[in-house]
Amino acid sequence: MAKKHVKYYGVDAFTETAFKGNPAAVCFLEEDKDDEWLQSLAAEFNVSQTCYLTPIHGTSIPRFGLKWFTPIVEVNLCGHATLAASHILFSSDLVNNSVIEFVTLSGVLTVKKIPSIDVVGVPNLLNGKAPPVGFYIELDFPAYYPITKLYHDDISIIDEALNGASIIDMKRTEFADDLLVVLTSGKIVLEVQAQFDALAKLSGRGVSVTGIAPPESGFDFYSRFFSPKFGINEVSD
Repeated sequence: MAKKHVKYYGVDAFTETAFKGNPAAVCFLEEDKDDEWLQSLAAEFNVSQTCYLTPIHGTSIPRFGLKWFTPIVEVNLCGHATLAASHILFSSDLVNNSVIEFVTLSGVLTVKKIPSIDVVGVPNLLNGKAPPVGFYIELDFPAYYPITKLYHDDISIIDEALNGASIIDMKRTEFADDLLVVLTSGKIVLEVQAQFDALAKLSGRGVSVTGIAPPESGFDFYSRFFSPKFGINEVSD
């Protein structure tokens, strides 16, 4: 029996320029594959996230199974790869609907296609410029992650891992076992020179570093995420 080809796309999220932003591989499967095969292909692509879409038939709203893999491990949730998958489905007319549902390890995620003319306040977000012709993608993700206690060893490591950046607060999320570190400003967030060897010693998956953005930026906050333990030094989710 001839082997079936896997259709895939390479997508750069959060950018309008090729080879910038955060890359993701989006693979379309006709049937489920075993996790070893999925992981091997993700390692072959060797980008921060490879996601796999498998159609689920017989539903009124288009549904797909969605799984995410870094080069070394499967993860429960990934924002930029979900955005990339949604972009391909909408822009390639692979779905005839403005709503898609993804069945994932984090539950059912809903994605909406919104024409740019319907987006309120976009000129302000784009520094006064008119929104480009096309569409926007709205992701409905879990918003609440219970906070749990910090590990003493993590507290002692984080200062070294963030190269002495000024920390206001630090929490640990129960769901993904990530550290959330609040710095004194968004400017400091951009300037952080993370020590990846030290970050890899932390107990959880990774570290999200955030701070209030400058008023003139048009954003509420800046955020960076580091997860060298999962094969991703930095990911722009």
